[in-house]
Amino acid sequence: MKTSLMALLLWACSGLAQALPDAVRQSEATWRQWGSGEMSWLGFPIYRATLWVAGAPTTTPATGATSALQLDYLRDIPRERLVQTSVDEMRRLGASEAQLQRWEPELRRVFPEVKEGDSIVGVHYPGRGAAFYHRGRATGEVVDAEFARLFFGIWLDPRSRSPSLRAALLKRPES
Repeated sequence: MKTSLMALLLWACSGLAQALPDAVRQSEATWRQWGSGEMSWLGFPIYRATLWVAGAPTTTPATGATSALQLDYLRDIPRERLVQTSVDEMRRLGASEAQLQRWEPELRRVFPEVKEGDSIVGVHYPGRGAAFYHRGRATGEVVDAEFARLFFGIWLDPRSRSPSLRAALLKRPES
């Protein structure tokens, strides 16, 4: 019993990047889990967020590396709520109304209805844009570097609405 439990634990730990969709894992030679934390609202857990960073061990989220944000949902959330919350947060971070009018239909296109247990992964390609995956399948790309900067800023910008989640995501992993 102890042996099978230990084997299961080792398998789970060695396959952390397996949580990323195949297309994402294959897009870069090395993905490392950077940080992770939970988002809750009024004490109710909404999702578990995990930040992944691609590249050499010296690559950090601050160096402009390709990164992926994985959100594992702990409850159902309608697409429209995901879209409106993202738009509101990007507005708060400085997006203009003209930008938001362009990006809102893009968000509707790439965001699904989310059910408890679903995972959405957004990949940030600095200077290029973002790609999105739901349940491991591509849902689309938004080829706009400013969109990607502000969208991922929802979690990673110093002005994030959840400083504790930001800190957990950006916490440097043990070497």
